[in-house]
Amino acid sequence: MCLLLLGFAALVIIATPWHPLPGHVPGGAVRPDAAADFTPAQVARETAFHDQIRPWGLSGLAVGLLVPALLGFTPIGARAVDRLRRRRWVVQVVAATVGMTLVTTLASLPFAAREEVILRRFGLSTQGWSGWWSDVGRGYAVGLVGTLVVLLVVMALARRFPRRWWVAAAGAGAALVVGGSFAYPVVVEPVFNSFHSLPAGELRTRILAMAARDHQPLGDILVSDASRRTTAENAHVSGFGASRRLVLDDTLLAKDTPQEILVVAAHELGHAKHDDVLTGTVEGALAVAAAMCALFLLAGDRVARARSVPLVLAAYAVVGFAVSPLSNLISRHIEARADAHALALTRDPETFVAAQRKLAVTGLDDLRPSTVLYVLFFDHPSAPERIAMARDWERQHAP
Repeated sequence: MCLLLLGFAALVIIATPWHPLPGHVPGGAVRPDAAADFTPAQVARETAFHDQIRPWGLSGLAVGLLVPALLGFTPIGARAVDRLRRRRWVVQVVAATVGMTLVTTLASLPFAAREEVILRRFGLSTQGWSGWWSDVGRGYAVGLVGTLVVLLVVMALARRFPRRWWVAAAGAGAALVVGGSFAYPVVVEPVFNSFHSLPAGELRTRILAMAARDHQPLGDILVSDASRRTTAENAHVSGFGASRRLVLDDTLLAKDTPQEILVVAAHELGHAKHDDVLTGTVEGALAVAAAMCALFLLAGDRVARARSVPLVLAAYAVVGFAVSPLSNLISRHIEARADAHALALTRDPETFVAAQRKLAVTGLDDLRPSTVLYVLFFDHPSAPERIAMARDWERQHAP
């Protein structure tokens, strides 16, 4: 485990762009300032939005951690599973996993529903309740399948190799992370959205030309039907190797100018240029392998028994939240490097700033987050930080 953790730490230290915009900034770095780039009305609107939605989101998060902890770190969950001890172990594992995840989901559901009401009140959600329920069901099903695959593999190995199951489980867990990341764009994303190719035209031609100039040729550019769910704008790169693809939300295409879309696409090409998805996948594989070793130290051969399912799921939930500050820190630097790449590729800081303003306003981004919230939940730099970087880049490249 120590070697795996050392490997993970070394990869994080080496691969994370701790200085995403290197070099001296003439006149000093620009200080992020929401008031300099957003009107008082825009700041007031996002503040009102977060004042209303944040208590429900934090409460839902607390319930989503407390319920598994109660079931897994006390005898309650194990005793419930013991009632199925006359069933085959596979049936016990499936029933325990379904039961525990369902209880957690149902307990958190009222908070999620209240968040949906607030999203509609502020014009961010465009779907009806049937669509919302459909998303809840599909999200639960996808999460359940992934959880069951991991648990069944690990527990089967623990049954087969009681004393050394952690060795095989570390390898299997890492392989599942890599395979899941590769398959995600073509297996999971279509569960939630429909995709079509960006139609032929000037915009497609310009994006493909920019990608070729960046030595990141694209086989296709996809458009997702995000507007059926939200008014927020986004784009993303997912997968790696043969499964990698660039996706633009239809909301982005509807609201932004062609030049703004190019800037956003250039940011995503930055992720492709630096193989960010692949690097993150390798880091995740090492972390999961180390987690299997830690699980062996925590539970030993007890993992082979179905009554350990609540404990394993509780540990996953709590540890996952505990490491979120680190994962968010890494992600913010990676996103900042993609911003720097977009600026270097387009050489258009003015449009970059305009695009960031629009993305923040339409998505009601938190423009002045507290330090605690920033550390715990921000996996991207704030909009004022991204705008400040653009101005730093502009100072560096001033004639």
